[in-house]
Amino acid sequence: MASKTETHEGGCTCRRVRYRLTSKPMFVHCCHCRWCQRETGTAFALNAMIEADRVELLNGEPELVVTPSESGKGQKIWRCPSCRIAVWSNYPGAGDAVRFVRVGTLDNPDAMPPDIHIFTMSKQPWVELPEGTPSVREFYDIKKMWPKESLERRAALRTAKG
Repeated sequence: MASKTETHEGGCTCRRVRYRLTSKPMFVHCCHCRWCQRETGTAFALNAMIEADRVELLNGEPELVVTPSESGKGQKIWRCPSCRIAVWSNYPGAGDAVRFVRVGTLDNPDAMPPDIHIFTMSKQPWVELPEGTPSVREFYDIKKMWPKESLERRAALRTAKG
């Protein structure tokens, strides 16, 4: 398991927006829902969930684009204002305190394989899920799947939120 002091850098294609994660994420989702397929234009979205205060902007300022979502509450997608690459999102359930960083925008995306595959009921039939990585038809019980340290980080966010 990665250390708490582990850092990762990433950014958009044109390099106008650059960021650093100051720790490992709480959890990494590979979402196969149709909304994520549409949003990314590919078979799934790979998002690393991390506290917003653990994402440092190194260069540039992403631009907020609010898009519809299946829940009807919308999602906030933060994109480079030049090349339009999505670098992270915020979802209503987690609020602004958690960023869902697009793993593909990391300089070394190989460092963050998914902890779980979700909404596999709508995955593309040609996508083969790896053995040893949990997968669920829809969503899952966070308390059962997340490591203890990540649950503690999540609890700290909820406490700070009030």
